[in-house]
Amino acid sequence: MSSELEQDPEYALSKADGFMQHAKDVDWFEKNVPCQVACPANTYIPGYLEAVAKGEYEAAYRINLRDNIFPAVLGRVCTRPCEPACRHGWEGLGEPVAICWSKRVADDFMADQAPTVLDPVFASSSKRIAIVGAGPSGLATARELQLWGHQVTIFEKHHKPGGMMQQGIPEFRLPRNVVDREIAQIEAQGVDIRCGVSVGSDISLATLQSDYDAVILAAGTFKPNRPEIDGVELAGVRHGVSFLQEINEKKTAPIGKKVVVIGGGFTAVDCVRIARRLGCEDVTMVYRRQAAHSYIPAEEFDALEREGIKLEFLAAPQAFQPASKSTGAGDAVGTVSFIRTDVAEDGSLGQIEGSEFVLEADTVLLGTGQAPNRDWLDSDIDALPESTFLTGDFITGPTSLIDSIGHAKICARRVDEFLMGEDRFESGYLVEDIQGGSTGRTRGMDEIERQDLPMLPMAERGVTDEVELGLPEAPGKTEASRCYLCNFKFEIDNDLCIYCDRCLLVMPVENCIVKVSELIFDEQDRIAGVQRSLNNADYNHLYLDQNECIRCGACVEVCPVDCITLQKVTHTCRAKCK
Repeated sequence: MSSELEQDPEYALSKADGFMQHAKDVDWFEKNVPCQVACPANTYIPGYLEAVAKGEYEAAYRINLRDNIFPAVLGRVCTRPCEPACRHGWEGLGEPVAICWSKRVADDFMADQAPTVLDPVFASSSKRIAIVGAGPSGLATARELQLWGHQVTIFEKHHKPGGMMQQGIPEFRLPRNVVDREIAQIEAQGVDIRCGVSVGSDISLATLQSDYDAVILAAGTFKPNRPEIDGVELAGVRHGVSFLQEINEKKTAPIGKKVVVIGGGFTAVDCVRIARRLGCEDVTMVYRRQAAHSYIPAEEFDALEREGIKLEFLAAPQAFQPASKSTGAGDAVGTVSFIRTDVAEDGSLGQIEGSEFVLEADTVLLGTGQAPNRDWLDSDIDALPESTFLTGDFITGPTSLIDSIGHAKICARRVDEFLMGEDRFESGYLVEDIQGGSTGRTRGMDEIERQDLPMLPMAERGVTDEVELGLPEAPGKTEASRCYLCNFKFEIDNDLCIYCDRCLLVMPVENCIVKVSELIFDEQDRIAGVQRSLNNADYNHLYLDQNECIRCGACVEVCPVDCITLQKVTHTCRAKCK
């Protein structure tokens, strides 16, 4: 990052306009646009929310397509790390913007649903890349590298590409036509996807390493983790991943009337909701921690209870007992014994002596995680040649879809640098002046409540019926308008200010503009704090606190000397040359 300032330190950014890379610029963006910083794929969230609010759905979709590859998919199943970070959800400001649902709004209301193809970033490199696995990380890596001028071929052992999007996530969350359409867009970019080809048996990894300039292993995590608990080998004890794979293929599975699901992640949640849809009368989800310790959104647990699913927190399985006195591995399960747990301040789990209890079960489904299956590798993973790269869950272990995409983008950039001998991209921040001094936001927008998402009636919910119906167009635009547009920056030019204090009289948030005697800087020229003015004698500066600003522009409207500027700051990763 550059260490030189091109304007006085009192300004929030290092430059008045153009491309910036100073530590000061990084600091401003990370503090002011927390949603984008929290997104593993670095999605330009304020940009697409602004477009949705204006009804510019194609533009919003393209922003997402460029940044996170699967807009319509993520608009349904993203784990939403951006939303807890959203400034609108900070204390006293209401609920976060429904960022995830807004992605789907852009897709649902685009006039043209034909495949969207992005312009190439670089001309053809004549480099050939093989990717093992057509799951989210493999597909995302392929799309990026294809845009950058390389020819990418994906080898997938299953009959359809998509990985967990096809085989793991239930259709009631993610309709398969949505997955198919967005994978078709990747193929339309030129990526060659070859299904039904198992690397290790149909073709060797060594052959790929010989025939291609680079090989990427993105084989996911399909090897189930089974806890070392007495009775885990019983026929009625199944891993949730294999159960969901069967459901996605056959739409049904024999599991009986009483089902216990163990775990606190999406695999466990999906298993209990599917079990309910299969007609199970008694469905219980047991998690060894509390709901707050899970990355599952709170509304998901509410949905479970509405569907008649029982929740048991702070309990760990001790043993699985067969339905009969026989202990053969083929026996059906009959009961599961548990013990109550407690969570210490450091996050460690303890067990409460004498708190054992038992649940009856025809089937137990384990949401206890998965691991990569590396049996097909013909060399040790630590001995792979430098032309072979790993990405996604295959290297990180089980994560979310958005995490896999974020990791894939990092991997793609490393592969590109390896092939081309240089990093062809540079990351920084683009600042632009906005004429007219307005974002279009008003103080009243802060009072708009988060819009309710329509749901399929309970009686109509089957194994493949999508439950979340998406926001209608008008509420969708309203929801997107709640965004603070945090990437817009109002700032006071104190050389022009006449200290009339009119802005102080109209500021909508206490302390969004403050009188200061001096600014405090750290060793990297970042504004680390302010010294508040105690009286008129030491009042020589007006400071607009970006952290409190709601981007309404009321200060601009009353300023008689036009000393308050408005700029737009965008994080960008751009090609150094073409």
